[in-house]
Amino acid sequence: MTPIEALLHRQIEATGPVTLAEYMALCLSHPEHGYYTTRDPLGKAGDFVTAPEISQMFGELLGLALAQVWGEQGSPNAFVLAELGPGSGQLMSDASRAASRAPGFADAAQLWLVETSPVLRAEQAKRLPQPNWADTVDDLPEGPLFLLANEFFDALPIRQYHLQNDRWRETVVGVEEGKLALGLKTLPEAMEEAPEGAIRERCPSGEAFAGAIAKRIADHGGAAIIVDYGYERPIPEGADTFQAVREHAYVDPLSHPGTADLTAHVHFGALASAAQDMGAATSQLIAQGDLLNRLGIGARAASLARSALDQLDVIEAALKRLTHPDEMGSLFKALAIYPVDAPPPPGFEDA
Repeated sequence: MTPIEALLHRQIEATGPVTLAEYMALCLSHPEHGYYTTRDPLGKAGDFVTAPEISQMFGELLGLALAQVWGEQGSPNAFVLAELGPGSGQLMSDASRAASRAPGFADAAQLWLVETSPVLRAEQAKRLPQPNWADTVDDLPEGPLFLLANEFFDALPIRQYHLQNDRWRETVVGVEEGKLALGLKTLPEAMEEAPEGAIRERCPSGEAFAGAIAKRIADHGGAAIIVDYGYERPIPEGADTFQAVREHAYVDPLSHPGTADLTAHVHFGALASAAQDMGAATSQLIAQGDLLNRLGIGARAASLARSALDQLDVIEAALKRLTHPDEMGSLFKALAIYPVDAPPPPGFEDA
């Protein structure tokens, strides 16, 4: 029994089943035993690989997109360059290196990383020069905000609801026969009208993050690019996106509390609504493959191949994995947040 599992058994025995959001938060963020507070989960030696670890091209293209927006918005001489959940720091390393080709960008940028894990902060310090760290968006300095978030929102706790026999019931985690088990708790209040068997997943903290980012951008300028796996409207009826990954394989989300990554698909429509409520504009949702192709990943891959012919197979494999519809190209989506009086970032025009 893991330390988190033991803690959960005691808590459930004392106060009853916990919501899925409470379970996820405890497993992922417990200060002593949480998944993200005790390990670096990325790379071949970890549990999963993200786009920045697949190829430098991913971060470079997003960085160049932010640099173009910075120029279009008057090249402010001081701004916050930030990333939510920067993992190993590879994305920001590639993005800031590429963006620094724009004259004045590097001198004006104040680098901030929104990260709470001490283990990951140590990894980020190895790759990035003198970063500043913040626990939340609210801790970032005031001013224009240029922000990236890749596979951040999917790891935020969700609340999940099922419609059964005309009653909405919330997914909870309890104990049955000595083991953690999923159950349903009937809600006293009605929710939306939906077909029998419908499932709704909501992420209050994700909407709060999106709103806080949008408020900064609406007030001071800048742009945010969010990339994750998810959907624009409510998930297909009967779909359940709560999942766990451990050692690069899907596992039972209740089987390794605190030692497996817990995620759910992102409801981009809810993030967009939260951003718009704060006075910012949002782009249409675009597939990751389409965005990277619009930003010129084909030309960048060809350039890399010319300078490293012995890496041609590796570059071609990375290009396919990032853009092909059967790989990450369609599953992952991108959303941009920007001021209402500014054009969308490159790649998001008429997405």
